[in-house]
Amino acid sequence: MAKLSVGGQAVIEGVMMRGPKDVATAVRDPNGRIQVETHPVSSIADRYPILKKPMLRGTVSLVESLVLGLRSLSYSAKMAGDEDEQLTDKEMAGTIIFALVLASILFIAIPTGAAKFFHFITDDPVFLNLMEGFLRLAIFLAYIGGISRMKDIRRVFQYHGAEHKTIHCYEAGLPLTVANVQRFSRLHPRCGTNFLLIVMLVSIFVYAFLGWPSLIERIVSRILLLPVVAGISYELIRFAGRTTNPVALKLIKPGLWLQYLTTRPPQDDMVEVAIESLKAVLPAEEILPGSGHYLTEDAQAAAATEPPASDHVPALES
Repeated sequence: MAKLSVGGQAVIEGVMMRGPKDVATAVRDPNGRIQVETHPVSSIADRYPILKKPMLRGTVSLVESLVLGLRSLSYSAKMAGDEDEQLTDKEMAGTIIFALVLASILFIAIPTGAAKFFHFITDDPVFLNLMEGFLRLAIFLAYIGGISRMKDIRRVFQYHGAEHKTIHCYEAGLPLTVANVQRFSRLHPRCGTNFLLIVMLVSIFVYAFLGWPSLIERIVSRILLLPVVAGISYELIRFAGRTTNPVALKLIKPGLWLQYLTTRPPQDDMVEVAIESLKAVLPAEEILPGSGHYLTEDAQAAAATEPPASDHVPALES
């Protein structure tokens, strides 16, 4: 039987999971207990079905994921003891605008401005646009590599690995236990890291034939075409998550390799958090008997009597 479509992201000391009807954020508080916030979620595309069409649904999904992600980060910061209160809607809007401006400077303005230094080779607009794209990709990879060395970010990346492993376990149709989850790979084809890498690659080709106008015109054109790039990238990542075509699977390998930087092998207590987050967005009938219970007072006793990993689960790279 087909499993429900679920996704998520790592937050501070926890994991956010999104199911068809609910979104949940589970966080390990300073006292060691798992706190879970769950609330219904709906998409604007439910009210305006045209937004579910290919090329449109990608931008909608990206914006909604950004908003949900920031709200979950705000909640996790509060539960983990890093902030006194959650962000207001006004503060969240300001945070989103700041993030978009910073991303535009880092991944649009700087690469297209620096591409002028390739004029000594040729003035061909296609060549210069391609060089801009490769510079953008290099900046992106350097950024990911740089933050992956930060201690606090490495811990978030461990929770990222726990999220992937837990979703793998659910999709494999196994009880959600720490032992079962830890057997799965921390790499997942539908990961946001894959999506971002695809965005970088798609943008190289979309922007390649825009000519070489002034710097301001180049920046504006790239920003205006971002929905197109996001739409194409979203369709590709959807296809990658469902296909068994060997050629397609080879093409998504670079995105999986990049996840070795954006995920880390999680500790067992991190997996517990991810399991509780996923369980909170699943209907009761989707939670198989034998799944772990890590919210109760006797969670430690339950973990001690937890059955071993299912024998038919292959040992996968972590």
